[in-house]
Amino acid sequence: MKDAPKHLEPRWPAMLALFAVGGLRLALPESLSVGPAWLLIVLVAVLMIPTVWARYRGMDSINRILGYVLTSIVTLDMVWSLYLLIAALPSHKEAPPDLLRSAAALWLANILVFASWYWRLDAGGPRARELRGVHTDGAFLFPQMTLNQQAKREMGEQCWSPGFVDYLFLAFNTSTAFSPTDSPVLSRWAKLLMMVQALISFATVALLAARAVNIL
Repeated sequence: MKDAPKHLEPRWPAMLALFAVGGLRLALPESLSVGPAWLLIVLVAVLMIPTVWARYRGMDSINRILGYVLTSIVTLDMVWSLYLLIAALPSHKEAPPDLLRSAAALWLANILVFASWYWRLDAGGPRARELRGVHTDGAFLFPQMTLNQQAKREMGEQCWSPGFVDYLFLAFNTSTAFSPTDSPVLSRWAKLLMMVQALISFATVALLAARAVNIL
């Protein structure tokens, strides 16, 4: 067994993001979710326990696998709810306020889910970034990565590495401006994920919200 790492990047923002997605599921009508409304948040809580345990025991491989499983479950639940919401539009069974509330919840969940994926996948994941110490290469070109050494020293950014908030900001920009704005995308997998995120955001905002207020 590996020794527990001495320096750990705070993971609570990423954990809170997944719990928030489970909480947003409570805003959806029963017809737009699989199982009870509380099911997702319970699954997140149950899977979070061994994930955190593996992290603090230094079992990086198990922690990474459980993290992928946890994020995948949350992602599939969000995509399925979005499908049910789109499928419910022609039947007019859902009231416009319910559709509007569901669209807003899924839009927010979309940001949190993809922020979690960017944080988990970029540059080998959070543990690999911790071990590397300084973030110099990855799927996204953050502004701090473009600074010269003197500027980094003056700003105290010699050992800068992106945290969850950096990826949350990136995901928020993708869902609002449909572009990464301040951080160019370098890798192909990241470009594909951002395309999917922007498509989901466009569907919820332009189609579902518009239908909910009887514009379409």
